[in-house]
Amino acid sequence: MNNYDAIVIGAGNGGLTAATTLQRGGCRTLLLEKHNIPGGCATSFVRGNYEFEVALHQLSGLGTEKKPFIMRKIFTDLGVMEKVEFVQEGELYRIVVPGEFDITLPASWKGLKTVLKAEFLAEQDNIDVFLNLCEQISMESFMALPRARKIGSDEVLKSSCPTFIKYGLVSAKDVLDEFFNDKKIKTVLAAYWCYLGLPPSQIAFSDLAVMIYAYAAFKPWHIKGGSQAMSSALLESFLEAGGDVRFNCAADKILTTTNTDHTSEVKAVRTEHGEVLSCKAVISNASSVLTYNELLDTGQPPVSVQQDFKSREIGTSAFVLYLGLDCTPQTLGITSASNFICSTMDEELMHEQMNKLEPPVATMLTCYNFDDPSFAPEGKSQVSLLCLQYGELWNDVPPDKYAETKYALADKLIEQAEQVFPNIRDNIEEVEVATPLTMMRYLNTPGGSIYGFKQNAQDSNLFRDRIDAVEGLYLAGCWNGMGGFQPTYMAGESAARAVIKQLKQKETANV
Repeated sequence: MNNYDAIVIGAGNGGLTAATTLQRGGCRTLLLEKHNIPGGCATSFVRGNYEFEVALHQLSGLGTEKKPFIMRKIFTDLGVMEKVEFVQEGELYRIVVPGEFDITLPASWKGLKTVLKAEFLAEQDNIDVFLNLCEQISMESFMALPRARKIGSDEVLKSSCPTFIKYGLVSAKDVLDEFFNDKKIKTVLAAYWCYLGLPPSQIAFSDLAVMIYAYAAFKPWHIKGGSQAMSSALLESFLEAGGDVRFNCAADKILTTTNTDHTSEVKAVRTEHGEVLSCKAVISNASSVLTYNELLDTGQPPVSVQQDFKSREIGTSAFVLYLGLDCTPQTLGITSASNFICSTMDEELMHEQMNKLEPPVATMLTCYNFDDPSFAPEGKSQVSLLCLQYGELWNDVPPDKYAETKYALADKLIEQAEQVFPNIRDNIEEVEVATPLTMMRYLNTPGGSIYGFKQNAQDSNLFRDRIDAVEGLYLAGCWNGMGGFQPTYMAGESAARAVIKQLKQKETANV
């Protein structure tokens, strides 16, 4: 068959959820993927006796059976909730600044308050007020804000979202400075900024508040078998519903037709093999930069898209060590799956170092088999050690210096980890190193970006409408919103629902 209702380009998180939502919603759907497996970032690879998780550190949005959250409903609707097994983490994270503090925050809203108050006695009253603010902003963001935006009424917005209006778009740094005097507690509470890629001074407080509340109240999770298990489950559900998938088959061009009003409309996709497949809609899980500059057949992006791109910046990539260790987490002294190790409490300096090929001052260590022993062979450990880094740096590294530069930086990350886990180097059995150039190669994103565009307050969906310059062309994934696993799963599902709505409207109009 070469005639589809919709074609989805790219089988990353957004593409998989989009394709599955479309097919289960009654659309004849084709999923194109240039790689030979589904998943994008949500994949794994094997080295020796270890199957390494590529990118998932903590899955948010799932909630528990007694207290379910949005991803539990989405996964159920997608038909994958019973196909995978989730593992709940007991801690949010451990954050260590050697010589300053070593604090572990529990994955419990009540427990979080208790630990913070015990550690910071002088800030007890401020802790109550601050965490209540996080909860209130989260509730408004989840429930009241979407309703107010849909209605389009300023009065409804003011009456239903007063906390968000006052604090939501203020920088996280400014709000932390308003409520706390102790620099240490501000550093502890801001640790999740690395999941956005920008320091507290550049992110909206609402983003940090929602992460703190959602992870503590609804728990952080892993997927047994890694994120590859979820990617495979989504593909299975898509195929069970009658979907069509082609691996090792990249999209070459999105073909359009020009309407009488001079607007463009999607009509087909041409594959890298030269086959032309007609469709009524396309959802691209590729970056918006690639989609509009290279895939679209119009020669150059529409003016509105060009203007949008001018106001955006490419977000961060990452430098990652995948380590297979020949001992247990307990032997290494690991007491939490997620660990932030910092040489400073200065987040601005941490961000500055992301722009330099110098030893990082902040790394994240994730031990995948801490909460789930099946993630590594018995008696061993699977660890990811990473620092955020902008990909542009690596374009200036001469090819003959690439390996030397890569392994020198990898050694520096291990050195920083040794400040907290002194035996880690001696127990390395397998190691693989990924640079931003690796991300560019496998993800095909500008700068190897893992979060899309820089996710500052100005890039919020509150200020940017969905790009709809070409009728029938939709975007999924982090290039159309926030990065991370939950947001990209949700972006794909949302784009698919928009396509289903559009196709039904067209069908009704033609009756």
